[in-house]
Amino acid sequence: MTTVDYSTITATEPNKSLTRRIQAHAGRNSKGRITVRHQGSGNKKLYREIDFQQNKFGIPAKVLTVEYDPYRTAFIALVGYKDGEKRYILAPKDLKVGDEILTAENAPIKVGNRTMLKNVPVGQSVFSVEIRPGGGGVIARSAGSYVEVLAHDAGYTDLKLASKEIRRVPWNGYASIGQVSNEDWNLVNIGKAGRSRWLGIRPTVRGTAMNPVDHPYGGGEGRQPRGTKRPKTRWGKVTGGRKTRKPKKWSTHLILQRRPKIR
Repeated sequence: MTTVDYSTITATEPNKSLTRRIQAHAGRNSKGRITVRHQGSGNKKLYREIDFQQNKFGIPAKVLTVEYDPYRTAFIALVGYKDGEKRYILAPKDLKVGDEILTAENAPIKVGNRTMLKNVPVGQSVFSVEIRPGGGGVIARSAGSYVEVLAHDAGYTDLKLASKEIRRVPWNGYASIGQVSNEDWNLVNIGKAGRSRWLGIRPTVRGTAMNPVDHPYGGGEGRQPRGTKRPKTRWGKVTGGRKTRKPKKWSTHLILQRRPKIR
């Protein structure tokens, strides 16, 4: 069993005014039927209201605390603006208490600052990137994530994502400089079944261990092969290689290079 390094955390209790309770449904709908499997139990947690837009332009903010967030893999930072308002933001790597950050069209290229993509130099790493200007950051928000700025041309910025996909986004959208914190999160070893239950993850049963009535792979005497021509889900839908992206999705023309296939 391993854990992440929490040495950068400076506060154990969240800012009460920026939290709210989200009702846990254990994967059930309004009729009580399971619609999302493998969810339930887990420790009670409060949701932290994260500011993904950071739309207080030109007002410097000081980092007050760096905190753990139970609803996401990255760490978060509580910042206090000079006008007195406090907000939570995604904490970039190497951000420390006392640092000053700024959101502006021509903000300096410094870790934690947020600026327009067209003003970010080629080769720079950014995170929490807007797809639609003013819509808030949606690309690269999980622990250790970042995208690389490749080029600026004709109102668009070309970005290289972690999946090696290259796509275009409008260059008047905003992005934060740096890399998301807690970059070692993917190295964590859960270690035991009980720790998954603490996280609200219930056990997953193999299809081949079920009865024929419960799964296409079920039944048979002893260990049997799959018995179907193609991989299928519990509901008989073909999986493993079938395209799921909508052919007429609005952003398809902005993908310059698709991510390579994993063989």
